[in-house]
Amino acid sequence: MKIKIKPSKLRFGTAGIPISTPKRSTIDGIIHVRNLGLDAMELEFVRGVNLKPELAKKIKYIAQKHDILLTAHAPYYINLNASEKAKVEASKKRIIQSAERLYDAGGWSVVFHAGYYLKQPPERVYTKIKNEITDIVRHLQDKGIEIWIRPELTGKVTQFGDLKELVKLSQEVEMVLPAIDFAHAHARNRGKCNTSEEWREMLSYMEEQLGREALDNMHIHISGINYGEKGERNHINLQESDMRWEDLLKVLKEFRVKGVVISESPNIEGDALLMKKKYLEIKT
Repeated sequence: MKIKIKPSKLRFGTAGIPISTPKRSTIDGIIHVRNLGLDAMELEFVRGVNLKPELAKKIKYIAQKHDILLTAHAPYYINLNASEKAKVEASKKRIIQSAERLYDAGGWSVVFHAGYYLKQPPERVYTKIKNEITDIVRHLQDKGIEIWIRPELTGKVTQFGDLKELVKLSQEVEMVLPAIDFAHAHARNRGKCNTSEEWREMLSYMEEQLGREALDNMHIHISGINYGEKGERNHINLQESDMRWEDLLKVLKEFRVKGVVISESPNIEGDALLMKKKYLEIKT
């Protein structure tokens, strides 16, 4: 099964409705994203999937009319490696519902934090999470839902989701590609993953292992980030952080990456606009 939406460029957008949106609704948020000069928006299902199918169809019409590419972030409370079967099933249901509603809204890619190691061997956790994601994908395929399923590169060492794990999952499960959160990579590695050489290494590894399709369909999160010994503490604005984000944008352009960059900074549209402006200024 092939994902029909093919990004023709690298788009920039916000994690949720822009703060400056006059009326706080998803439809108004999409229109405001376009008015700001951005071209993507992530639907934030982080507290639950409360989008009705009828409204999703209206959102699809508005997003297509304004040429806004939609992604979604599934609820935060997901752990596909939970010891209780009921928690695993509830987690799977949240991912499936997120994918279904995003697909109804004409969206392209749903991201989620897959789970925690819970002090278990990473190999065992990988197998467990792979089996659950395979089941999710099978369920969606049975319903004819064609959408990218994106386990996210996570910001804490206790969380499943380093780059190699996500690439391996993408090789072994259909409809799966990584969501690359560069701020999380920086925090997870305690300040590393913050140079052009390291980012080139990450993107080259993805292209070698997954082919050009992975770089032509990237779902990226970028923000500033505070971190400590255990990784991520909290997101901050780019210009308050030590992220070398301008160099990162140069590497993304160098590798001709297509897809979306979603700003997860507290000033979501401010940093999204800052990144888009800098990106367009980069000479190739």
